[in-house]
Formats: sequence, structure tokens, C-alpha cells
Amino acid sequence: MEKYKTNDKDKKLTTNQGVKMSEDEFSLKAGERGPTLMEDFHFREKMTHFDHERIPERIVHARGYSAHGEFQVYESMKEYTKADFLIDPSKKTPVFVRYSTVAGSKGSSETVRDVRGFATKFYTDEGNFDLVGNNIPVFFIQDAMKFPDLVHALKPEPHDGMPQAASAHDTFWDFIANNQESAHMVMWAMSDRAIPRSFRMMEGFGVHTFRLVNDKGQAHFVKFHWKPVLGTHSLVWDEAQKLSGKDADFHRRDLAEAIDNGDYPEFELGVQIIKEEDEFMFDFDILDPTKIWPEEDVPVKIIGKLTLNRNVDNVFAENEQVAFHPGHVVPGIDFSNDPLLQGRLFSYTDTQLIRLGGPNFHELPINRPVCPFHNNQRDGYMRQTINTGQVSYHKNSLAGNTPEPAAESEGGYAHYQEKIEGRKVRARSDSFKDHFSQAAMFWNSMSEPEKQHIIDAFSFELGKVKSKSVQQQIVDMFANVSLDLARGFAEAIGAAPPQQGGSDVTKSSPALSQENTKKKPDTRKVGVIIDDHFNGEEVNGVLSKLKAEGINPEIVSDTLGVRKADNGSELEVDHTFLTGESVLFDAMYAVSGGKDESSAFRKDALYFVKEAFAHYKPIGATHSGKSLLEEAGVTNSPGVVMGENLTTFTKDFTAAVAAHRHWDRQVV
Repeated sequence: MEKYKTNDKDKKLTTNQGVKMSEDEFSLKAGERGPTLMEDFHFREKMTHFDHERIPERIVHARGYSAHGEFQVYESMKEYTKADFLIDPSKKTPVFVRYSTVAGSKGSSETVRDVRGFATKFYTDEGNFDLVGNNIPVFFIQDAMKFPDLVHALKPEPHDGMPQAASAHDTFWDFIANNQESAHMVMWAMSDRAIPRSFRMMEGFGVHTFRLVNDKGQAHFVKFHWKPVLGTHSLVWDEAQKLSGKDADFHRRDLAEAIDNGDYPEFELGVQIIKEEDEFMFDFDILDPTKIWPEEDVPVKIIGKLTLNRNVDNVFAENEQVAFHPGHVVPGIDFSNDPLLQGRLFSYTDTQLIRLGGPNFHELPINRPVCPFHNNQRDGYMRQTINTGQVSYHKNSLAGNTPEPAAESEGGYAHYQEKIEGRKVRARSDSFKDHFSQAAMFWNSMSEPEKQHIIDAFSFELGKVKSKSVQQQIVDMFANVSLDLARGFAEAIGAAPPQQGGSDVTKSSPALSQENTKKKPDTRKVGVIIDDHFNGEEVNGVLSKLKAEGINPEIVSDTLGVRKADNGSELEVDHTFLTGESVLFDAMYAVSGGKDESSAFRKDALYFVKEAFAHYKPIGATHSGKSLLEEAGVTNSPGVVMGENLTTFTKDFTAAVAAHRHWDRQVV
């Protein structure tokens, strides 16, 4: 095998044909801010090779789960777009949504710190529209040319194949230190956004700038948002790590169970719209995928609702074979010159060719449009359509020149006629060069607990990095965002704290903080610790009131079976202390039992309560359960509710559950 080995250290960069290349960061464009050109052989080779590097699972977003649903617009968007599914409020459009982690393999855990994919396929009457986004509105890089480099750095290191599904290692942070356009994205990735409570409680973003085009040919720039009706909520880091071991399928299980229970996940579609003539009026480039449009500057207009109401029937046939592509658009939706988007328009089709075996992936049931399709494409792997007739070309006379193009007035897709001028260059507009202002704005927007979580995340991630040089480079890099931030994790990892730096950005965006999200008790899962001889009448009354508030109580005890109340009523046990750790629940309600409670039961119940308390979760207690909280030493703390009046208790406990976490709690 020795003759096949090579070492690239200290070598010049070449193509696979041996041609030395002078540039490896910028794709060839028509002008600094223009579209990417097809003649860019270096980009094509690099991206094509990257897109074919894994088989059969996805290179990124391999670990995912999906559901079916429907979308309905609230009001006509005819002023902005001619897309039919955004015009008719009476129309329900079928959708298929796939959520995913990015870095891990198909078998990795779901609660790792990572970006989450949020991809939606709209089966419209005019063809399929794919909104292929993430739960973070920005990205690590500005140009698709660097996407293979990013993922190579993020994936397990090639010399030892570790770590799996994690960014806490040398090559990822070395990439970040040497590609500082990633600063803003890293702030999001180190925040609570990267460890969502569930797929149902995370925002989604289209990331890129698109265009909406109306029937008059007028265009507006647009960004797409998904707003969860339940609000945006996250796990805490210790909880996320434990969940990876307790239930690696936690997020997909949560989604599937919610749909089975009739607690259909709902998301409202929002759009930010900018007039074309206002393109340059902001202090950031609206085409830069590492930048957001602050909601305070460009409000999000809520235009419709997505409801997920049916689970998949076959994970492989649907979840694994679904093929998303940002280039799948319908009349009324068009592209911008965002250089990351431009590269994705090539890459996604290329990826499906290798992953799904050929050009006919659109014929798989999950990918087929609901409207008919007719063209002269024939043959190829997995062809399912049996085309009749002798003609398979355009133009023709033997078939009356059919299928023939549809005029724009007949619904034919017509690209927006953007005027393009510029020289062919490998370059980036100067308006893309500010890498730290929005990262600082993100930091300024966080609550104090969220800021501490970011410091802790940097401390953990960089604590796993072996290179002292890389650690120090990151400290120095993020001193440009905040000295408090950089000094906070520098101390934790033993690096030299920065003496100068900081940012003069004072702007904040309240919409970025999860502390300002919706807070509702709906669908929250409460673990009810119970033993025999509990007060049947009162406890059943509490459980009934909690269910009426949309809360899902689940019974936890030392063994499965039933627990009998003092009045002869029974409750079926859903989880034992062994199978139902506190990390699986949003809150705990301690009822305990009567005089026969064993010491083993008491020990396990105490552990549940203490762990939930350490994770800032709501805790309630009535009857003998109050002594459990007293023994655990968690009484008289925010989010801990005890009481005799069951109506008052239920009201206060429901409010505590809705709050999600109680950060002002003192945890020792």
C-alpha cells in the first residue's frame, strides 16, 4: 500500500489533473457580486469530487428524521409573488419536512451541539418548491468554494477517525481561526441554539437571500423564516450530553410521539422583504450569508402556517430517499447572487446523482411532484416512467413539436432579468469583509445566562483542542467580538487572556435571545414520581388539570405495572427509574407514596429531583412528595412549587412549566 500513500504537507495546490492553482477561496464570477460562472473548472472539479465522497448516506445532514404535513397561507402575497401557493388562502399545500443534524453520521446521537437542518418540500400545483434551510440564519462561509474545506475540517479527523458528530477538536477550530468570516456563525453554534429542546421548538431559516417576483415582473429580495408556535427552547449542555447516552433518538422520538398524540407541530412562515432599490442602504451586504437582516431593521411578516400531521411510513423510502435542492423553485421565486447559494444550486443535484444512483431521483415517490411533468429526458438508472411514442427531442414535427415550452402567461418559469455587468474575477466584494460586527451584536443581544452558556461552550470545545496555538488563535479572534467573552473562556482553557480588542458595536437585537421567545406549557412532558398509597382523589385531580393545560404527565416509579391509590384507583406506570431518566422530561412532579415507600425508591426519586433541579427545570410537589423536595434541599427556589390548595398549585406549577427554565436558581 505504500505506493498509494501521499503527504500534501509543503506541497503546492493542484487540480486532480496536476494543474497548479493560484486561488482556492473564490469561485469565478461575473463581477465581484455577480453570479458564479459555469466555466470555472476548478470549482466544478472541487465541488463534484466533494459531492461524490460519501455513499450512500448524505455527506452532511446524514442523521435526520421527517414528517408530512400541510401549509396554508394566511393572506394573499400577490403583491410580491406570483407563486400560487402563496396567493390563495383557501389552498392547503402538502409538505414534507426533514430535520437533521449536520456533522454526524447516520447512526450518531441527535442531541449533540450542532446546526440543525430544517428542509421543507412544498408539493405545489406548479411544481415542487424546496426551502432548504437550517435552525441558524447564517452560515460559516461566504462562498461555496470553501464548503468542502469546512466540512473536511468539521468531520472526524482523517488520521484517527475521531470525534464523531462533534466540533470539539483541532481541525475544526483551526479552520475557524484561519477563516474568520465564520465568527458570526460560531457565536450561534456556541449558543443554546445548537442544542434545541426538540425539532418542534426550534426556528428555521432559509439562510440565503432569494427573490420574490410578482406577475408584473417586479422583484423584492426576501429571507424566509419558520417560527415555532411553541416558542424557541433549548436543552442545557449537561442534559444534552446525558440524553446522547440515555436516548440517542430523543429528537426523532419526540417528533413522532407528538404527531401520534395529536400534538401536531406548528410553525408560522415569515418573510423579510427588501425593495431592490434599498439593496445598499444597510450597514451589511444583504447577499452575505454570514449576516442576518436584524428583525428590528427589517420586520418579519408572518404569512402562513405549517402543520405536521403525519409520520413517515417507511424511513428509508421517505426520509432517506428524499432529495432536497435549493434550485427547486416555482414561478414567483427566484435567486439572488449570494455566492454560497449559487454554489448550492450546482452541488445539490450533483450530490443526488451519486447518493441516489442517477438522474431519475425525481421519480422516487417522495420526490415526485403532484403536478404532471412532461419533457424529452429519457432512460438512465432507475427510470420508472414508460414514455410512449417515437419522439424524444425538441424541436420536432412528428409529434407536433410537443411537449412544447409554456409561455410565461401560461405559467412557464421565466428567470428574473437582472442586469449583470463586470469582469470575470476570483474575488469577494469589500462589503463582505466585516466579520465581527454582527457577531458582537449577537453577543450584545444575549441575556446573562445565555452569555455564560456561550462562554461555557467555548470552554468545553476548546478544552478538547490539543493545539495550544489553535486555542490562542481563537481567543485572539473572539476578542474582536467581546473581551468579556474571550477572557471568560481563555481562563478556562489556560490560554493567555487578550489585553486589547473588543468591539465598539453597541447594537443589539432582542429577537435573537431565546429569553424573549413564546413560553407555553403545551405538549410539555412532566415526570410524575409516584408509589402505592398515594392520595388518589387529589392526585388524579392535579393530573386532570395539567392535561387540560396541554401538559402530558407520565408516571415514573420503581417498577412497571400499576400504582394503587388510597381510594382504590390505579395509575399505569410509564417509566421506571431505570428506563426514564429525568433528562427525558421537561419538569418533575413529586407525589411519592405512603408509609411503605422503600429506601431504594427514595434514593432513586431523590436523584431524579436533584438532577432536574440542577438542569433548572420546574419541580412540583404535593402530599408526601414535599418531604422528598425538603430532603433534596431544593425548596424555596425559583421554579419549585409546593402547595396544599390543588387549584393554586396547578396554576403555579403550570406557569413554572411554561417558563421552561429557571435561570435565577442557585445551583450548587
